[in-house]
Amino acid sequence: MTARPNNLDSYWMPFTANKQFKKDPRMLVSADGMYYTSDDGRQIMDTSAGLWCVNAGHNRPKIREAVQAQVAELDYCPSFQFGHPKAFELANQVAELFPDGMNHVFFTNSGSESVDTALKIALAYHRTNGQGTRTRLIGRERGYHGTGFGGITVGGLVKNRMYFGSLLTGADHMPHTHDLAKNAFTKGCPDHGAELADELENIVALHDASNIAAVIVEPMAGSTGVLMPPKGYLQRLREICTKHGILLIFDEVITAFGRLGTATASDYFGVKPDIITCAKGLTNGVVPMGAVVVADYIYDTMMEKADSPIELFHGYTYSGHPIASAAGLASLETYREEGLFQRAHDLAPYWEESLHQLKDCKNVIDIRNIGLVGAIELEAKGGTRGFNAMVEAYKQGLMIRITGDIIAMSPPLIIEKKEIDQIMETMRSVLAAID
Repeated sequence: MTARPNNLDSYWMPFTANKQFKKDPRMLVSADGMYYTSDDGRQIMDTSAGLWCVNAGHNRPKIREAVQAQVAELDYCPSFQFGHPKAFELANQVAELFPDGMNHVFFTNSGSESVDTALKIALAYHRTNGQGTRTRLIGRERGYHGTGFGGITVGGLVKNRMYFGSLLTGADHMPHTHDLAKNAFTKGCPDHGAELADELENIVALHDASNIAAVIVEPMAGSTGVLMPPKGYLQRLREICTKHGILLIFDEVITAFGRLGTATASDYFGVKPDIITCAKGLTNGVVPMGAVVVADYIYDTMMEKADSPIELFHGYTYSGHPIASAAGLASLETYREEGLFQRAHDLAPYWEESLHQLKDCKNVIDIRNIGLVGAIELEAKGGTRGFNAMVEAYKQGLMIRITGDIIAMSPPLIIEKKEIDQIMETMRSVLAAID
């Protein structure tokens, strides 16, 4: 057992109430399968796949062994003007999983970098294609697109934006789609709200399409509290973007690699964007890595019309890192061999019915779900109910995600029905225990 550090002060923890945590730490020291082990020896069931990323569960032998072997073979290779085979093979395999006509992959190190990369590719594409006036970027209220300046500019979470000045210029936001009055306790996508996509037409009317580069949305908005798109909403966005020559970017950092029971949310909803961002499940969370997958016509334009031998002046020291590439290849192999995307699809109805049985619990005002993702929205109490639920769940052996007073759960795709039952039984106890 790893001993708890005797000084917790030096580490400034991200997205964490540092003072509260350091008074009563929730310290994890190992993980296997569906469970973490805490520093006091308790088993903590992982109901959030780490941070939406450990899709195949923890400590998977194939991934672990691939990383160990890669360290010994090739620990690092520069990605500027040099390459190594595994990065190219991983790009090929990602392209095979993603929608037809999206066969080109740019590697990053995180979802945040993937978003900033996608936005830069959109701007560069329009300039290269002779439409350099297309610079405006359109996001959505309550959107989360990572923490880079590009991502928080198009994002719509207030606390992620309010401390950091004016951000990038030339951005607008469409309204979010959350409507409790009409859609509470919906199973799957809600019936009401597709018309909210038409707000994009109003933004086009204000700025003219000739000045708009791209629209970016999460097909399923995860970090804001699990918001599903209303039926027909994404299709309508696609129609408007196509009509006006605007690129449509799907931020699939959460939804790609099986979370909804398909390789991508694009597949799930039957809507193909021009660019898809991903990360998290790409390497099962084992090594940081992200990717941007682009439509062939974008890549071809950049290759054919570039005004320099270097077609895109963008990249990262660790783009396509050998160890991350090895982890990615082993993760995709694990998903294939174990049929984990199909497993998520098959378990989704049981997950849905089990989750909605918590409807009668204290303070619950909404439950919503899609694939192996679910949210329990509690009557608002300044975020304290959500925080207290997280702490109480940890005491009772569950790791959950919270956004304010919304509880989000999205377990590894290896979960079994008996473990779904255990989660819901424990959550009922947790909800009963908090005010």
